[in-house]
Amino acid sequence: MNKRRQQVAFPAFGPARNGERGLTLIEILVALGILAAVAVIFLIGMSTSSKAVMVSQESVTADSLAKSQMERIKSWAYDAGNNPPNYEAAKLTDIPDGYDITISAARLDPKGDGTDNDDGLQEITVTVTHDGEPVFTLVGYKVKP
Repeated sequence: MNKRRQQVAFPAFGPARNGERGLTLIEILVALGILAAVAVIFLIGMSTSSKAVMVSQESVTADSLAKSQMERIKSWAYDAGNNPPNYEAAKLTDIPDGYDITISAARLDPKGDGTDNDDGLQEITVTVTHDGEPVFTLVGYKVKP
């Protein structure tokens, strides 16, 4: 019998030579496990990153709303008649959905003669909430012109 050497067009798919062996099932499963672990870690990182972006956007929006509201109150007429002062009429009207603004004002007494008379200084507190949870509080002062 004449044994001929078998010619293979693609040597990678031919018979094993020189002690080469193919991948075993265990090696393939280990490689798939490593790939799965990397994919899970990547997805967890993406999820954490998107949550951080949402929290940051919420904080920036609340900060901007509070500062805009404070500037609007400062440009509003000084309330010397009410005790405590009432600036609800100065509340912003174009507030994004889910956000709300609470305004509180108090007369300050720099002269030490009681808050019944107006010394010309008021503390204004603007609190911005998102979905009912306080997100940002800004305290400022309004001076009688």
